[in-house]
Amino acid sequence: MNNLVIGQFIPGKAWLYKLDPRTKILVTVAYVFLLVFANQWPAYLLAAAFLGLTLVLTGQSLALYWRGIKPILWLILFTVCLQLLFTGGTPVLWHWSFITITVPGVVNAFYVIVRFVLIVLMSTALTLTTPPTSIASALESLLAPLKAIKVPVAELALMLSIALRFVPLLMGETDKVMKAQKSRGMSLSTGSLWQRSKAVLPLLIPLFIGALQRALDLANAMEVRGFESADNRTRYRVLSFTQADVLATIATIAFTVLFIGTLLIHF
Repeated sequence: MNNLVIGQFIPGKAWLYKLDPRTKILVTVAYVFLLVFANQWPAYLLAAAFLGLTLVLTGQSLALYWRGIKPILWLILFTVCLQLLFTGGTPVLWHWSFITITVPGVVNAFYVIVRFVLIVLMSTALTLTTPPTSIASALESLLAPLKAIKVPVAELALMLSIALRFVPLLMGETDKVMKAQKSRGMSLSTGSLWQRSKAVLPLLIPLFIGALQRALDLANAMEVRGFESADNRTRYRVLSFTQADVLATIATIAFTVLFIGTLLIHF
């Protein structure tokens, strides 16, 4: 649980912390959107260089980001296996029964690994340098035009803020329940897969009950304090763009132009 870095905020004073959260969200969305269309290694090299600069500007060690990648290695390997086993084409590298591994499958698997890692690291850089409340406020500001079509933007932002706040609480609660169950002799790392799956059930029930109780307490607290609508709320911290945001925007535009140019050259 402690190795799950994505979604956590670590206070710092590096350059990336000075950016407006709206700028960081837009840069992250643009980066992920461009990676979807990457299909050549020069484009991935350019994306990796942009990501490397971003990670340096966070002021955090690369070991921290590697620690955040390790918990999802199994998901990456599972996705790679799907690409290897179910991508057709020629030439064929290895064939046995219904299993066929081809060169296009290996290439797609490599691209999936790189794309997965780049997206996770960029998202981690966003959450590490931006408090959850700032992310919610930035999304509310960016989605403000949707109010014209009666979309409850303020309520959605409030829900997101509460959800982000509950993530570390639920992680801490999970850790407490696991330690309590281990002290009673339960093991999650021994036995067959079926036995370990059944051992998870005693963890889920108290977590589910605890989450419901926290939600009820929060609802009662909001009602007692006279909460009515998120539209009427005022904010202690007002978002504003600075010169750093202008530089980040220019860098992102330059990266986008180079990235699209690289794709067109190797099309």
